[in-house]
Amino acid sequence: MSMKVNNDTSFRRMIREQGVTLVEFGASWCPPCKVLLPILEELDREYGERLSLLKVDCDASPEVAAEYGIMSMPTVIVFHNGEPVEKLVGLRPKSVYETLLSRYL
Repeated sequence: MSMKVNNDTSFRRMIREQGVTLVEFGASWCPPCKVLLPILEELDREYGERLSLLKVDCDASPEVAAEYGIMSMPTVIVFHNGEPVEKLVGLRPKSVYETLLSRYL
């Protein structure tokens, strides 16, 4: 499994109705986003099929970014059974994302 890049039209159908989806909202020009991506790729490898990992470029998908109130990048939102349940703004250590995911996996 790998991170899937989404846009305004595909975002809704990519969120798991059952299980956990982690969505990273960022931009290609954002330095903290570039640091976060390898961390998320590690999580993707470690959690495998238990986790769906999506990436949204806020410049390319402004409607989705606005809908979820993205004001700073990176922002990570965890969806559980199709509903947003946690939101982290800014770059955090890998352990923070692991702790967050452990609540839902």
